[in-house]
Amino acid sequence: MSVLVNLIVMLGMLVVVPLGLRLVDAPAPSRLSRWWPLLAAPGAVALWLPRGPAATALAAVYAAATLALALHAPARLARTRSLAPAEIAVLTALASPSVAGLALVAERSGHRLFGFDLEILALTVPHFHFAGFAAALVAGLVCRTSADRPAARCAALSVPLGTLLVLVGYFVDDWAELAGAVVLTAGMWAVALVTWRDVRDERQDRTTRTLLAVSAAVLVATMLLALSWALGEATGLPHPDLTWMAATHGLGNALGFALCAVLAWRRLEETTA
Repeated sequence: MSVLVNLIVMLGMLVVVPLGLRLVDAPAPSRLSRWWPLLAAPGAVALWLPRGPAATALAAVYAAATLALALHAPARLARTRSLAPAEIAVLTALASPSVAGLALVAERSGHRLFGFDLEILALTVPHFHFAGFAAALVAGLVCRTSADRPAARCAALSVPLGTLLVLVGYFVDDWAELAGAVVLTAGMWAVALVTWRDVRDERQDRTTRTLLAVSAAVLVATMLLALSWALGEATGLPHPDLTWMAATHGLGNALGFALCAVLAWRRLEETTA
């Protein structure tokens, strides 16, 4: 993995996921969220080690934590018996890190899981921390807050569906991945629209409003980049390479969207508690 991708993944593992888990409403994986930084630390160390048994073992510890989190999804569904749009988004957020954890173990061991290149596996790790976990969680929060808005319900459904279609596209072809990118982009732009128009409020403090505004504005540019890359892969048209995408789309989504969004929602939760 490149240094930049490693840093982005560490941000997801050690900051975005534990902060995000505290935003999950009841029934929430509260015990797991408290221990998450400790469980994620071995995975973060594994990123910097050479591929081999040591890196694989440390990655497996993190993968076990992500699988434990994923098991909260069916348990939550059994308790809530709800497939409302906001709930679908939260269930997606709980399950998504397990895909990242599995990809991390395969990449750190040098195993071409399902025949995928190690570079693709390496990039799958941040994708399912940010497009999977963070985006789905924020879409669910937006929908919960603005449930009367069609755009909010669209976001809560489109982000999980788009994430699933992108994953399916890995196994099918570039056109299927492009379809997933289109659906995911529509969902993310819906998140941005509702955040900008409805979630931001003049009664909020300046820091919270700024964080919400940045998280919404960044999505416009980063998802355009995602579309251009997916379109280029499918059609052969010129498009950014993966290194450029990591430095723009990846970094923008990690810092500008995910981190700003979870910090803003944490502040909103604290002021309403």
